[in-house]
Amino acid sequence: MAYLNLNKDELVKLEYSLKKEILSTNRAGGYLSTTIILCNTRKYHGLMVLPIKEFDDENHVLLSSVDETIIQRGKLFNLGIHKFPGVGIYEPHGHKYITDFDYDPTPTIIYRVGGVILKKELLFVHNEEHFMIRYTLLDAHSPTRIRIKPFLAFRNIHKLSKANLYANTKYKKIVNGVKYKLYSGFPYLNMQLNKTNEFIASPDWYYNIEYLQELNRGYEFQEDLFIPGYFEVPIKKGESVIFSASTLEINPVGLTRKFEAELKRRPPKDTFESCLKNAAHQFLVQREKTTEIVAGYPWFGRWGRDTFISLPGITLCTGDLKSCKQVLDTMSHELKGGLFPNIGKNSNAAFNSVDAPLWFFWSLQMYAKALGNNKTVWDDYGKKMKQILENYRKGLEFNIKMHDNGLIWQGEHGRALTWMDAVVEGKPVTPRSGYAVEINALWYNAVCYTLKLAKEFGDSNFVKGWKDIPELTKKSFSEVFWFDEKQYLYDLVNNEISDKSVRPNQIFAVSLPFSPLEESQMRSVLIRVEKELLTPKGLRTLSPKSPNYHGRYEGNQAERDNAYHQGTAWPWLLGHFAEANLKVFGDDAVHLIENIINNFREEMTKYGLSTIPEIYDGDPPQHSRGAISQAWSVGEILRIYCMLKEYKKSKHL
Repeated sequence: MAYLNLNKDELVKLEYSLKKEILSTNRAGGYLSTTIILCNTRKYHGLMVLPIKEFDDENHVLLSSVDETIIQRGKLFNLGIHKFPGVGIYEPHGHKYITDFDYDPTPTIIYRVGGVILKKELLFVHNEEHFMIRYTLLDAHSPTRIRIKPFLAFRNIHKLSKANLYANTKYKKIVNGVKYKLYSGFPYLNMQLNKTNEFIASPDWYYNIEYLQELNRGYEFQEDLFIPGYFEVPIKKGESVIFSASTLEINPVGLTRKFEAELKRRPPKDTFESCLKNAAHQFLVQREKTTEIVAGYPWFGRWGRDTFISLPGITLCTGDLKSCKQVLDTMSHELKGGLFPNIGKNSNAAFNSVDAPLWFFWSLQMYAKALGNNKTVWDDYGKKMKQILENYRKGLEFNIKMHDNGLIWQGEHGRALTWMDAVVEGKPVTPRSGYAVEINALWYNAVCYTLKLAKEFGDSNFVKGWKDIPELTKKSFSEVFWFDEKQYLYDLVNNEISDKSVRPNQIFAVSLPFSPLEESQMRSVLIRVEKELLTPKGLRTLSPKSPNYHGRYEGNQAERDNAYHQGTAWPWLLGHFAEANLKVFGDDAVHLIENIINNFREEMTKYGLSTIPEIYDGDPPQHSRGAISQAWSVGEILRIYCMLKEYKKSKHL
C-alpha cells in the first residue's frame, strides 16, 4: 500500500479532490502544480511554469493544461476538466473517469472509460526546461485513438491571460510536432510526440476559465487560454505515447528512454521522512553559478530571511552540506554593507530586512556543527560576519543601529522590517519600530558566536573592540524586555510602549545557541508560549487573549494580511520551540516534541501532497492556508524530526 494514501472512492468528488494539490519542480526554478484531478484552481497552476530571463527571471505559465480525448468506435470521451462561469459548472467531466491517483514516484492518474483503461504520468525533467506526459493504454477491446489538446497561457504567474489580437497564433512544424511563441521575449514552446502523429491546427480561445482559489482570495479569477489545435494518434493496448513540451526541440526517438531514466531518478515518497526530504529538495534552485532557496510554492520567489531560516533543515538535515555552502556563498556575494536582499535581485533587490543578516549567523552555526569545523566557517565567512556587525554598530538605513546599551534599535514610520511584515493600506499591521525582542536575541547570538570564533582563531583586533558587548547586551536585554510581573518577555519596547502582547518572537531568546536569559527565565517563557500560543500545527503569532487576535486566515487580501501575524499559526516557529524545550527540559520534552511531529504526518495528503504549507488558522481545527509548500515550514519540521532522532540516539532513548 502506498504511503501517500488517498481515498479512491472520493477522487471523483470535487469537494475532495480540488482541495488537494501537487507540486513538482525541475530544480532550476520551473515547476508544475495543479490539483490531483488536473483541474487548475489557481492562476499559479500550470503544467509548465518557468522563470523567463528576459522578464527579470520571474515565473511565467507557458503550458497551462492538456486535455485528452479517447476515441473509440466513433465515440469521444474527453478526460479534461475546467471550471466555467456559473455555480458548479465544470466542462468536460473527465474527473468522473478517474479510478486512481498515485504520487510516488511521479503524479499518476488512472482513467477508466468503458473498456478502456489509460494511465497518465506527469514528469518535469530535473535541471531542464522539459515537461513530459506518458500515456499508457493498459486495456482496450477495440481500436483506440488519443487526441491531445494543449492550453497555452504565456503570461506572468501573477497575471491572467485574455484573448487578444496580438498573440502570434502561427506555428512552425518540427519533428513529430509544432512550436509556438505567442509573444516576443518568450522562448518557443516545442510540443512533440514520440511517434508520428497528425496535428490538426484549429486555433481558438477558451473564454472565462475560472480559478476558484483566486475568487476566494479576492483576486481576478477568470482567464482566456489559447488552444492551437490538437495532436491525434492511434494507441494500442500496452503501448505508451509521450507528449513532450520543451523550450528546446527534442529528438523524439530518445523520449521513451529519457522518461524512464528520469523516473528512476525520483526519490521515493514511502515514509514521512522521505516525503519531507523530497519536499526539501524542491526548494533548491541551481541556475548557472548560483544556488538559491525558493521561499514557497507556487507564488513566492527567493527571500533572504526565509533562506537563512530554512537552510539548515532544507540542506543539512538531508545530508547535503554542499548545497548548504553553495547557498551561503550565493547569498554572501549579494551582501551590501550589512544587509542582504530580502526580496528581488540585482537592481530590483530590496534591502529591507533587519533580521536576515542576523539569521545568517545562525545558519553558519548550524553549518559549522554539521561540518564539525569552525575553522572553515571563519576562513570562508569571518570577514562577512565582522562586516555585518560593524555596520549594525555604526548604523544602517531604516534607523538600524546599536545603541549605547548594546541593543539594536530599528524601524521607521510606515516600514515593517521584521518577519512580521504585513502592510495594509501603507501601514504595518504590527508596527514594531524600536527594540524588537527577536532582533536583539539574534544580535546577542551573532556577537557571541563571532567573538567565540575570533578568540579561537586569533583575531585580537576584533576581540579587543567587541569583548565588552555581550555582557552589556545581556544586561540591557533583561532590563528592557523582561516583564517581571507576568514572567515573560515584552515583544517590543520603544519610547512610548512596552508591548505586553504574548507573541512567539520571545522563543528565540531561549532557542538560540547563545541566550541572554537565565534558566529560570527560559522556563517561564516556554511555559507561557506553550500555554497561549501552541497549536497542533504551529505557534500562533498572537495570544487568543488579545483583543487584536484573528483566529482565521481568510477573506480578501486586506483581511488576510490583518490576520497574518495576529493569530495565524506558523509551523516554522515550532523548530525553535522544540529546540528550546529540549535545551531547557531535556528528556521531559521528548513526548511533547513527538506529538509535534506526529501532528504533521496527516498533512502529507491534506493540502499540498507530500509537503507542509505556509500557515494554518490559529483557531481549531487549524485549516491549511497560504502557499501549499513553504521552505521554512518543511525545513523546520524536518529539523525537529532530525533533532529528536539525534537526541534520542545520544541519550539511548
